[in-house]
Order: sequence, then structure tokens, then C-alpha cells
Amino acid sequence: MTFKFSQRSERNLEGVHPDLILVMRQAIQTTDIDFVIIDGVRTLERQRELVRIKASQTLNSRHLTGHAVDAAPIYEGKIAWDWPLYYVLADCIKTAAKLVDVPIEWGGDWKRFKDGPHWQLPWTEYPK
Repeated sequence: MTFKFSQRSERNLEGVHPDLILVMRQAIQTTDIDFVIIDGVRTLERQRELVRIKASQTLNSRHLTGHAVDAAPIYEGKIAWDWPLYYVLADCIKTAAKLVDVPIEWGGDWKRFKDGPHWQLPWTEYPK
């Protein structure tokens, strides 16, 4: 089955770095599990709110510059928060990144503050 992004996902990709969009578009075309982009570029005000409610730990988020997105799997027509589905989605997105030759980092691989939906372009290769 071939999936495509919803209007919501397309809106949430606006302003995101073209390389990260390339990865996500490759992933949605080759995935076995549907997913949605739930967050792209954020305002500083929104980031402050996420830090306040402990949904983020930094005011230096890659979301502020368009170098990060949050992607969530869709299961039975709804956004799923079950970790096993994030591992399935992670395999797909990592494979897509390799296919288009774009380095990517997954928040689920972090040692502290695991963030399953979070994907970003590395600071080293994409400083700004």
C-alpha cells in the first residue's frame, strides 16, 4: 500500500529544511505504516510552552529553525503513541534517509529524554 501526506502533514512541513522534507517524502512513499507530521517549525513562544510543560527540555530546539519535525504513526485511523510502532516507523525513516543520502537523527535513539516522534538534521552537518 502506498501512503501520502494529509493536508495537515503538508502544512506542518511548510518552512522545514528541504533535505528533511526529502527524507519524509521518501519515507511516506516506502513505508508499511502510515504516519503524520504532527509538528514542524515552531515559534519561540510555542517552544517555551513545551519546555514549561516538560514536553521539551530546550529552548534551542531544531524546530525553531526548520531542522526538525515530529512524526507519529497512524494506527486504526488515529495517531498512536505506542513505542513499538515508533520503532517500526524509525526503521522506515532511517532507510529513507539512506536512500536519499541525508544524515538524520532520531529522538528515540537519545540516551536522555527519549523522544519517539522527533527527527532532526544533525547540528554538525546543518549548523543553521
